[in-house]
Amino acid sequence: MFDLVNVAHRYGALTAVAVPGWHAGPGEAWLLSGPSGCGKSTLLHILAGLVVPSQGAVSVAGSDLRAMAEGARDRWRGRTIGLVPQRLHLVGALNVRDNLRLAQSLPGLPADDARITALLQAVGVADLAHRYPRELSQGQAQRVAVARAVVNRPALLLADEPTANLDDAHAAQALELLRAQALEAGATLVVASHDGRVKPLLPFAFALPVPTADEGLAA
Repeated sequence: MFDLVNVAHRYGALTAVAVPGWHAGPGEAWLLSGPSGCGKSTLLHILAGLVVPSQGAVSVAGSDLRAMAEGARDRWRGRTIGLVPQRLHLVGALNVRDNLRLAQSLPGLPADDARITALLQAVGVADLAHRYPRELSQGQAQRVAVARAVVNRPALLLADEPTANLDDAHAAQALELLRAQALEAGATLVVASHDGRVKPLLPFAFALPVPTADEGLAA
């Protein structure tokens, strides 16, 4: 599903993230762990094609991300990647259903209202389809964000700290929801978290060290 080889990304003298190598297979569920500041979000953004690393090889679903032009990478992302960010970024001017319709239209995919209806039912918010993000609780908004992330049946589903600020019961529900939707979409799942409650729920783990100002990898 994806391969990272000698990947590093720097902001000036600071190495934000450094990964000698990481391979994940189709359908696997991974925990991306490490303390705050180790580069988990940056690495998710590299996998999503939102950040082009300073060095290294990044292959996701058979595509070389560093070789792709920005416009092509944007279209590829909409068809290949599902992302649940820390800040859910639902479009406030659109209702729940239209947020999912927008996710279909941006990469040029045809509208599929049947898929949207089935997903909203699967994540337990079908009755909220005509509500706007401001009318949702945090838990409801998170479920909508998961549905939006998998609406295009991505090959890779990425979630950034999805259990932050959740109690034990809701944290377990959030992970179960992500795993169920990844399984339904046939997606590889990567959950970035430093929450110790997440580790027992995901079978694979990849740990990032805290980078230093002069850390780097051989090109």
